Amino acid sequence: QVQLVESGGGLVQTGGSLRLSCVASGRAFSTYAMGWFRQTPGKEREAVAAISSGASRTYYADSVKGRFTISRDNAKTTVYLHMNNLELEDTAVYYCARFRQQFNFQGSDNAGAYDYWGQGTQVTVSS
Repeated sequence: QVQLVESGGGLVQTGGSLRLSCVASGRAFSTYAMGWFRQTPGKEREAVAAISSGASRTYYADSVKGRFTISRDNAKTTVYLHMNNLELEDTAVYYCARFRQQFNFQGSDNAGAYDYWGQGTQVTVSS
């Protein structure tokens, strides 16, 4: 059984920074791509960033390019989302997720490509 536990959310002013962490339990963490998604009430969950199993490839939504950075530490079974220059529109619940297939990255911006999800962490950006 895989468990994903996010942390690091909170309240921050526009222009500020946060770092989200997601610790994964279970085996073979280093063989799966990982992703970060976010969701606001009434909207579909959207992909924010993803990283391949070996960290050689990444994906970013256009809205966060240049501001957010995804990284992973396979030895610590942890994936991070570094968020800089936060905007009001970044307010959401952020979820980390594990890709369904090992050593695959195709479709990493699609929520249906992930099978395990964390409980989410709230990020609120205020003016």
